[in-house]
Amino acid sequence: MSVNLSKGQAISLEKKDGGTLTAVRMGLGWQAAKRRGLFGSRTREIDLDASAVLFAENQPVDVVFFRHLVSDDGSVRHTGDNLVGGAGQGGDDEAILVDLQRVPVHVDQIVFTVNSFTGQTFQEVQNAFCRLVDETNGQELARYTLDGGGDYTAQIMAKVHRAGSGWTMTALGAPARGRTFQDLMPAIQQHL
Repeated sequence: MSVNLSKGQAISLEKKDGGTLTAVRMGLGWQAAKRRGLFGSRTREIDLDASAVLFAENQPVDVVFFRHLVSDDGSVRHTGDNLVGGAGQGGDDEAILVDLQRVPVHVDQIVFTVNSFTGQTFQEVQNAFCRLVDETNGQELARYTLDGGGDYTAQIMAKVHRAGSGWTMTALGAPARGRTFQDLMPAIQQHL
């Protein structure tokens, strides 16, 4: 059963049977908001990009995004860039797969971000979400709706961080400005 997360809420990634998750997918979906125009409503293509920044003791050590699809150690993998969106409340437009067992022991946090590479604001986006899925069985574990309508170009969506011998996911949902994950680094640092 999936949990609808609110901003700041955290969930353990430990399975009900006491085991721990081994592989998860952070999915991102969105739709372009319809705009009223002289000749009726229309939509513009929106290019949102998902990124995952890996941290060790609050220092970035690797990143996975549309120009670097696999982390240097191979534990985190981006499935590819979607330039237009469209899944909205259905499936994922972009996804980042994390093999939690292969994440190097020194990596203690993975922060997931979304940004508009073309500079469009979230006022032009609707039905945006991020969700965490157990990659071994396809079960959705948690979903966080990215509240749209803001005059910002990015969000720091969520983080997965070590908690003892397991992992915890925290929904962040922090609006930010930037076209790339590099632009977001000062804002990300506030959530480590």
